[in-house]
Amino acid sequence: MTSQHGRTERDDYRALAPLFTELAGLDVDDPRRGEIRERLITGHLPLAEHIAQRYSGKGIVKEDLLQVASVGLIHAVDRFDPTLGSDFLSYAVPTMMGEVRRHFRDTAWPMRVPRRLQELRLAINQASADLAQELGRPATCADLAEHLDLTEAEIEEGLEARQAFRSVSLDEPVCQDADRAPLCETIGAEDLALELVENHEALLPLIQDLPARERRILALRFYEEMTQAQIGEEIGISQMHVSRLLKGTLEELRERLLTAPK
Repeated sequence: MTSQHGRTERDDYRALAPLFTELAGLDVDDPRRGEIRERLITGHLPLAEHIAQRYSGKGIVKEDLLQVASVGLIHAVDRFDPTLGSDFLSYAVPTMMGEVRRHFRDTAWPMRVPRRLQELRLAINQASADLAQELGRPATCADLAEHLDLTEAEIEEGLEARQAFRSVSLDEPVCQDADRAPLCETIGAEDLALELVENHEALLPLIQDLPARERRILALRFYEEMTQAQIGEEIGISQMHVSRLLKGTLEELRERLLTAPK
């Protein structure tokens, strides 16, 4: 059953929606832009609080998670285009969750890792995303080494630093609520990208043979971590079309991988 508080909150969000259209229609130097932008950010802060609460209890204090989610909210407000017809919440939620997940990946370590390796890992993550877009395929160690002006041995050292990343216990509840199921009971759905991870080297030549659009969709989905809706907006097609293309591409790669000579 929907609570009165939940209805009121969603009503508040709907009331803010026209401000996006108003903001988009103002000149860059219009003094009202700052005021409207602040109203949109402040009005949607409860959404950031919900997301911070969802990820709390996993080794990072809620106040830090709220700050990170708020950064994601600011990015979402600044980047949202109301003319595309999508709902702001459907755009903002994955944006904020992405910021929080990146914060966990980039800051939570189970053992003391030299700052040099932490910074190298972050540089490799960013370079991997940039090169995937530029090349239309996953970046190799050689690509990363050339891009970052490092040796391949240094790149491999940075990649190995990922093994020191903090893992959340599968027995840990998803939320702090004692009645919630542990994480291990909420995961396990089939991930169509698993074979890309299992046999990265074998897939590289197959990915290079794909049409440019399909390579770009793979890069946006698995390296930029964009949702299907965001990918559709990026390349100018519908979310349903993205879903069909992504499914077909993964099925084609799987079939070609299984039938490739050993």
